Amino acid sequence: MIDSTYVFFGVAIMAAVTYLVRMIPLVFFRREIQNRFIRSFLAYVPYAVLAAMTFPGVLFSTGGLPSGLVGLAVAVTLAFFRRGLLTVAVGAAAAVFLTEQILRWTVG
Repeated sequence: MIDSTYVFFGVAIMAAVTYLVRMIPLVFFRREIQNRFIRSFLAYVPYAVLAAMTFPGVLFSTGGLPSGLVGLAVAVTLAFFRRGLLTVAVGAAAAVFLTEQILRWTVG
């Protein structure tokens, strides 16, 4: 059984790490960043992090990789043509569902 002291110590370490990650930029960058390259780079960081976190889930949360790729292709296509979020999500889910049904029907 885990002693409560270890749990408290672990939570304290996680809190300190989270605090440091959020406070270090505030300490080092007191002024507004003037460099256009750095500003444009930092503007895309949230999108890159979101993509890195969700992309594996998009491909591997379905029954198999083929249906994940079809759903991704449909979602990207609908988003490219500026459809709404609900349309993209329903279209991708429908594409995954149809692909899974076709694969089940053809395989056995």
